[in-house]
Amino acid sequence: MGLSLEESLRLTVAALMQATGDSQRVIAAVLGLTQTQVSRRQSGATSWTLRDADVLAEHYGLTALDLLAGPTRACETLPAARRRNTNAERARAGE
Repeated sequence: MGLSLEESLRLTVAALMQATGDSQRVIAAVLGLTQTQVSRRQSGATSWTLRDADVLAEHYGLTALDLLAGPTRACETLPAARRRNTNAERARAGE
């Protein structure tokens, strides 16, 4: 049996945070929540709302459908400029 939409969204948000370097504090500011409220959503103690999904999709430069399609799809469609390791960072690192 597959993941529930709620679990998939938690995993997707975690994957996007990892890919971009966003912290729970950043996500909280974007959503107008506290870091504790984001933590409770990520742990499953509280559910993400549809408004949260819309705001997160916009924040990451995705469509809501790409966000809700799961972590693989969301990370594949994440704009390169939003990724943690941008070309500018790679150039500074000498890659």
